[in-house]
Amino acid sequence: MSVKIQAVAKALPQYSRTTDEIMPFLDFWLSGQEDRFVRKVKKIFENAAVDKRYSIMSPEEVFSNTSFEEKNDIYVREVILLGKKCLGDALNKAGLQPQDLDYIITVSCTGIMIPSLDAYLINALQLRQDIVRLPVTEMGCAAGVSGMIYAKKFLEANPGKRAAVIAVESPTATFQLEDFSMANIVSAAIFGDGAACVILSSHEADQGPAIIAEGMYHFFDAEHMMGFKLTNTGLQMVLDVEVPDRIAAHFPDIVHPFLAKHGMTIQEVDHLIFHPGGRKIIQTVEALFGEQGKNIDDTKEVLRLYGNMSSATVLYVLERFMDMKLPTGQKGLMLSFGPGFSAQRILLQW
Repeated sequence: MSVKIQAVAKALPQYSRTTDEIMPFLDFWLSGQEDRFVRKVKKIFENAAVDKRYSIMSPEEVFSNTSFEEKNDIYVREVILLGKKCLGDALNKAGLQPQDLDYIITVSCTGIMIPSLDAYLINALQLRQDIVRLPVTEMGCAAGVSGMIYAKKFLEANPGKRAAVIAVESPTATFQLEDFSMANIVSAAIFGDGAACVILSSHEADQGPAIIAEGMYHFFDAEHMMGFKLTNTGLQMVLDVEVPDRIAAHFPDIVHPFLAKHGMTIQEVDHLIFHPGGRKIIQTVEALFGEQGKNIDDTKEVLRLYGNMSSATVLYVLERFMDMKLPTGQKGLMLSFGPGFSAQRILLQW
């Protein structure tokens, strides 16, 4: 019995702007700052390798003095709509009905809502009344892969079942208008909003790439590197400049022992399905694996088209590979990073 990925679907918010279109809003936001600082901020946006960002809020709302309560109300309203859309589309792709799901896992870290998103989706799509719920918060960008790992564990222990993992994020709802720190600026430059859903199955007859291995890797003494600080104005980004270098230092220990444990080397991996954390992290990965003939072109393209959407982003990369209809036997390595600091890994075989 194996656990397979049946379908992946994404959903995008109603608002979007290209990097060029955002520049006038930066002028408004940075009014009164030193010219040198303004040029530096604009250069960060221009060099972020993100051409377009989507948002649950209009740019006018993002760059206005909305309260934490107002932003979170928008977050709650919009993530329910996005979650419903991507879950419905994923079910359609898989040829399933809502009642075919046995487990629902929702992941998000960019807003606060109780009941959690899964409760709203159960009502909106009339999922089964005995469906098992698991909301995952506070795992940041790693949570999309983490949710898939949890789903795999559920399904591995229960043959003939299906699970949905729904990741919905709005980093723009965490933007801090009065914060001119590099963490807030870099966050605004690389992040965007989005949602995605993965359907997994332990039904013998269901088709899709199989999860043949999974694992988590935790960095010691790295809690300070990434996360959110809860303030009176909302969730304030914590993003240490050392993140790319620390990832680079750990990469050999993250990848090679994991593959070796399952009798493989990186040369035997056909596709790298990596979370696009940002331009510097992408450059780090390319430097490490480019010499071995591996590329992360799809990861770069997702960053360019949508930005970093936290936990949902790697699922956008996965969807591109699912749409390729890859040959039987090919293998893919999924990888994402998140607060803690941690790395989450999944090995797939088509």
